[in-house]
Formats: sequence, structure tokens, C-alpha cells
Amino acid sequence: MPPLVNFMEKLDLSKQYKAYYTATTKPAFVEIEAAKYLSVSGKGDPSHPDYASTLQALYGTAYGVKFWYKAQKQDFVVAKLEGLWWFDETQYKAISMAYAPTQIPRSEWYYRMLIRLPEYVTAEVIQRIADEVTEKKQIALVKQVELYEMQEGKCVQMLHVGPFDKEPESLQQILQFSEAHQLQKNGLHHEIYLSDFRTTAPEKLRTILREPVK
Repeated sequence: MPPLVNFMEKLDLSKQYKAYYTATTKPAFVEIEAAKYLSVSGKGDPSHPDYASTLQALYGTAYGVKFWYKAQKQDFVVAKLEGLWWFDETQYKAISMAYAPTQIPRSEWYYRMLIRLPEYVTAEVIQRIADEVTEKKQIALVKQVELYEMQEGKCVQMLHVGPFDKEPESLQQILQFSEAHQLQKNGLHHEIYLSDFRTTAPEKLRTILREPVK
């Protein structure tokens, strides 16, 4: 009889939290649980090189954390990229999120890019890996990567299929749905990028648009 082999199962958050990474093409309610994320913040146009540097720092740390836990026999799949997006609501107080993408310059947008983490990942390990990545790869922005915890609770969301510049059409549907149910904004605009926008044709991009409400 051949010896038994102990295969370590890799944790895939998209399977463990399937509802979190799923949306329909029409607005719908969803309740979002508390979760941990690897996070880094910035401001400016996503087409600017600074944004690419931000993602490089985030992913460099994410894979460092993954391989550290893999060595501890707690391997996991690096989750989908996500982002919280907002702007100065005092300066642009008359503009709703449905119209903001076309009326507010991209240079005026703030963002917090996120990658969801397993619950067992700690801030101490993230700091250790960030220090190592900073030293080995000389990526200064890694020092800004941190553990971020968030609980959005009640949200309205929908799946947007198509290029990013068409998102206002989907956001308008979310706004109309929210107004019909007399809901108010209760958090930051949230996007989950189900597609890799570096390799996917714009018309085939799949993005979850999520708006916390009360």
C-alpha cells in the first residue's frame, strides 16, 4: 500500500465568502460581514504612474504575506483587488456618486485599494513582510501598506459589465433603486474588480459596484 499523502488545501476566500464576490446585473440589497484587508491609500488619476506604484506596493506585500503563511502551512489565494473611492464632499457637495465620475476630475479622487485577507493574518506579520519587501525591492510605498478592518453592513450593489467609463450608467440604477427605497448613503463607494483589467477587453470587464446605505 502506498503511503498516505497529506495535501494541504489552499484557502480561497472567493469560495469561502462566495456571496461577497457575487452580484446580479440589477441593483439588490446585500449584507456585508466584517472583514480584514491589506490596504494602501492615495489620491489621483488611476492612469497616473503613482497609482501603478501603489498597486505594486500592495501586491508585493500581499504575496509576501501569502508566502510567509504558506511556510506555516496556512496557504491562501491572493484575493481580488478592491477599491474604496471618494472625494471632498464639502467642495463637491451637490454631486452624487452617480454623477461624480463624469463631473469631478480624476485628480481630485481619493482611493483606498484593498485585498481581502484570511482572518488569521495579523498586523505584526504584515509589518514584518513590509519591512522585508522595502529592503529587498526598494519599494518605498510598501511602508504605507497596512491592515484595515471594515464592516459595511447593509449595501445596495450590482454587477457592472463593461468599461469603467460606463460605470455611471450602473451607478444611476443604484441611485434610483436607493431613492425608491428611501435609503441614504452610509459609507464609501466600493468596487470589486472580478476581472484583471490588464488582460481583459474593456467590454468584458466585470466589476461589483457596492454602496453602503441606511
